[in-house]
Amino acid sequence: MKLSLRGIVFSALMAAILVIFGYISIPLGFSPVPITLQTLAVMLAGGLLGPLYGFLSIALVVVLTGLGFPLLHGTGGLGVLLGPTGGYVIIWPFAALLIGLLLSKVQIRGFKGFLLAFIILEIFGSLFIYVTGVPWLAYRFSMSLSDAMIQGFYPYIIGDLIKAVFATIIIAPIRIVYPPQRLTNPMHSNVIKMN
Repeated sequence: MKLSLRGIVFSALMAAILVIFGYISIPLGFSPVPITLQTLAVMLAGGLLGPLYGFLSIALVVVLTGLGFPLLHGTGGLGVLLGPTGGYVIIWPFAALLIGLLLSKVQIRGFKGFLLAFIILEIFGSLFIYVTGVPWLAYRFSMSLSDAMIQGFYPYIIGDLIKAVFATIIIAPIRIVYPPQRLTNPMHSNVIKMN
């Protein structure tokens, strides 16, 4: 596997965006899961950087948070990853990976392209994340799955749709000019070989 210096730099920038978006947080009194823009950063990572660098950028934040760096809402450590929102956080890198893989097969031009990109971003940038997030929330708080859906899924649906719309609007024109291969192409930057 080859990693380009340019790809690593863009991955670090996207990781920084994820951290910054974590500070834009609206707590809900009835739920331990706040409303944030972090899933928007996950969508942008996969959509702009492609599967490899999208995964790396988000995984970097998750791993460093687990090691104790205060990167998610100003907190860090295994307690964050094992806390009520840990189920959501741990799947983020894989969401970015799947978004990158699927969007690479879509030409985001015209209504059909925009709609397909939006569907991919909504399914894998938000709905996919609930697959681990909601059951983990239910486990951590010893609640039923239906109660976990009320506290960790239903209140966020409209916000997720809005984030997927904005992600599509941002990603589409950038990918036309700078597809992931051009942003991270090792032909135009130094290459680091990974064994």
